[in-house]
Amino acid sequence: MNGYAQDKDAYLKRMRRIEGQVRGIAKMIEEDKYCIDVLTQVAAATKALEAVALGLLDEHLKHCVMQAVAQGGQHADDKVAEASAAIARLVRS
Repeated sequence: MNGYAQDKDAYLKRMRRIEGQVRGIAKMIEEDKYCIDVLTQVAAATKALEAVALGLLDEHLKHCVMQAVAQGGQHADDKVAEASAAIARLVRS
């Protein structure tokens, strides 16, 4: 079971909202809206995706990584490395 399983519906709801934001941005571009207005909406969608990513990362650390660390061994090392790589990807983006 994934760490976010209990909050799956909330994550799906947030992703649908973000999907709507992105469709709205595309419509703004189709309608030749002012650049700054489009950029403002892009920034809002980006922040919304970042919030989802941070929530998923938090769930992963609390569930998957902690469980692996409790078991110890190579599996724990792999999960910590995986989490570190995910954090690095988020920081770079």
